[in-house]
Amino acid sequence: MGQGDYGSLPSLAAELANQPISLIVGAGDPAARAAKSVAPAIPLVFLVGEDPVRAGLVTSMNRPGAATDVNFFTGDLGGKRLELICAMVPGARVVGLLVNPSFGVEVVEQHQQAVARAAQSLGRELVVQAATTHAEIEAAFGLLAEAGVAALIVQNDPFFDSRRRQILALSSGHQLPGIFHIREYPADGGLMSYGASLSDTYRQLGVYAGKILHGAKPDNLPVLRPTRFELVINSKSAKAFGLAVPQPVLVAADELID
Repeated sequence: MGQGDYGSLPSLAAELANQPISLIVGAGDPAARAAKSVAPAIPLVFLVGEDPVRAGLVTSMNRPGAATDVNFFTGDLGGKRLELICAMVPGARVVGLLVNPSFGVEVVEQHQQAVARAAQSLGRELVVQAATTHAEIEAAFGLLAEAGVAALIVQNDPFFDSRRRQILALSSGHQLPGIFHIREYPADGGLMSYGASLSDTYRQLGVYAGKILHGAKPDNLPVLRPTRFELVINSKSAKAFGLAVPQPVLVAADELID
C-alpha cells in the first residue's frame, strides 16, 4: 500500500519483484506504471483509466504482451463530465477542475486539455486547482470558492478516491456541486458521477488474474474496455444544493439515489 504516496510505488514494486510471486496486480495508473517499470518479467494485470497503449503499458489492445489490463477508460471522459455538470448547474459560468499532478503529469495535462476544450465550446471559464495531500485538498476548495467556481469536476485518481469523504464534505461545505468518475461518490452523498462501474471492472480484473494464475499468458488476454458508462445522480444532494434535475439529464440517468 502506498497510502497515497505515489513516489513510494517503485520501491514497493521492487520488494514484490524480489519475492517468489507468479503475478502482480496493479490497481491504478501509478501502480501499473511502477510495476511495469520495475518488474517487467513478472506477469502483470492492472486496472487503469488512461490509454494503456499510449502509456506504453501494453504493445496493443489485442496482443498486449507481458502485461494486460482492464481499461477503466475514465480519463477520456472529462469533457462529457463537464457537459453533464453544466447541464445540472446551468448558472455555473466558472467551473473548477481538481487534479493531482502526482498521478502523472502527461495524463493530467491530457485530462485538463479535454476539459478545457469542452469548457471553451460551452462558453465556461475553467479554473484548475492542484492537490497532492490531505491539506492541499482542503486549501484547494477554499481557493476554488474564492475564484467564484460554482461547479466542480474531480479528476479520476486513486488518492482522491481514498479521500472521498473529505472531498464530499468540502463539496457540501463550500456549496460546490461536483461530478465524479465512480458511483461511490454520489452513493456517499456527492451530486453525480459518470463513468464505468468500479465493481464490474474489479470483477473483470479478478477474472483475468485467475486466468493467468491458471496458466494463461497475458498476451492471449486482450485489454478489456467498458461496454457502458453509467450516470448516477443523488437526488437528495441535488435538493441540498438547490438544484432541480433537468428532464434530459433525468432521462439519461442510469440510477437515482434518494
